[in-house]
Amino acid sequence: MADYQLATDRPLKVLVVGLNYAPDFIGIPKYTTELCEDLVRRGHVVEVITAPPYYPAWSIRAEYRGAWRTETRNGVKIIRCPLYVPPQPNGLKRLLHHISFAASSLPIAVGSALRMRPDVVFAVAPSLMSAPAALLAAKLSGAKSWLHIQDFEVDAAFELGMLKGDGARRWAERFESGLLKGFHRVSTISESMRRLLLRKGVAEEAALEVRNWVDVETIKAWPSSETSYRRDLNIPADHAVALYSGNMAGKQGLETLGEVARLLEEEHVKVTLLLCGQGPLRGVLEATCVDRHNVRFMDLQPIEKLPELLATADVHLLPQRAEAADLVLPSKLTGMLASGRAVVAMADPGTGLATEVEGCGLTVAPGDARAMANAIAGLATDKDERDRLGVASRQRAEQRWRMSAVIDGFESQLKEALT
Repeated sequence: MADYQLATDRPLKVLVVGLNYAPDFIGIPKYTTELCEDLVRRGHVVEVITAPPYYPAWSIRAEYRGAWRTETRNGVKIIRCPLYVPPQPNGLKRLLHHISFAASSLPIAVGSALRMRPDVVFAVAPSLMSAPAALLAAKLSGAKSWLHIQDFEVDAAFELGMLKGDGARRWAERFESGLLKGFHRVSTISESMRRLLLRKGVAEEAALEVRNWVDVETIKAWPSSETSYRRDLNIPADHAVALYSGNMAGKQGLETLGEVARLLEEEHVKVTLLLCGQGPLRGVLEATCVDRHNVRFMDLQPIEKLPELLATADVHLLPQRAEAADLVLPSKLTGMLASGRAVVAMADPGTGLATEVEGCGLTVAPGDARAMANAIAGLATDKDERDRLGVASRQRAEQRWRMSAVIDGFESQLKEALT
């Protein structure tokens, strides 16, 4: 092991093992990429073991198909490992998807660690299946090991019905528990999720909160009337825009939005729902909204268009299934807040999401289309309240979610882990 008395005085070497990375940019890959690139800008050396880009379309881009490949992106060396990507993912196919990356990344992670001799091997979950490769790489190279949990995927998979069976759950939880206890540090993205780590047996001193973040210099509050999306999508000038932008999959509870759209249209509320994203549930949602005149669909927009897209909203929508509460904290919340808009979220009182949204928007019970429609209608007709909540959202983003401050804290924790 290296002499870590000098750890705070020299650049660190970090090997990252994570399923998703840029040019994927929705959700987890956005944060992994920004973290790695910011660490490089701070003078550290970072290498990444990851998969080819495929998310959220669940299709590997043509130029990335094939065997292992190496590239450098903004100073970060990236080794991409092949994997199985099911076009229509379900529980079993998702499991095989994760196992395939774990198998292809293991020898690369170990080989890279022995060559690089990193100070820290940093694993990002999902996918928890690839965490053993990171743990083995750390042990063989003498590095510290760190597991960062964006989603509690084992709990979520069974709670949301993607995987079933008491025996399978017990096996998965034992697997998870053994992994968690094997890492020097285990972090997650909210205090409520950190408390879950403690309940799962992670020691108090090893369990850390490392929040997601937003670049408040890039995502800003500006008038929605000035964006091109309203014009291009033929949204009536007197309509408020309620925006959902992100992955369209099971844990979001997006099915409710079709009923929300019906209620708003039948009650002649001047609101257009703008649903932007891709994923397994998009087709279901499109079929539900086929007769709705107050809904617009768009594919995911380029990352450089994100500030304008978020500014198009008068209200942001954040549906989530009750079963996912405190197992995930939707990463899209950071951009919503930074854009200076009110948020309507599905979250039960006392959950982590409800706590984050309090004072910046409204919360309704998960799955309650009537309550969400009422909340949207109320904000659509009360501009003063929308503006008040929007100002509070922007302030919260600047105070709690500023990218530079969060990564400053992570860098300090990284160095402390080496002492």
